[in-house]
Amino acid sequence: MSLERFRVSLKDEAPPEDSSDLLKALWHDAKGDWERAHQIAQDDPSRDGAWLHAYLHRKEGDLSNAGYWYRRARRSPCSVSLQEEWEEIARALLSD
Repeated sequence: MSLERFRVSLKDEAPPEDSSDLLKALWHDAKGDWERAHQIAQDDPSRDGAWLHAYLHRKEGDLSNAGYWYRRARRSPCSVSLQEEWEEIARALLSD
């Protein structure tokens, strides 16, 4: 799936069926359902799951918790806009 197709899916009522759980979490976040996105991210033990978890806590404003999750993801804390990080995560997940 392309990033553009994923963005277009944000007009739908549900995330694309063929997307991974982490992409579904990112979709829920973009639709304003932080809680659902967080629930999915915290259940994923992968580095990508930790990265998404870090992003969500950064978005929430909990920077110390975000820092913990960035370390778990083996990434430096992000300094770009939340939208740019969302797109970076989406691109990474779509390329897997």
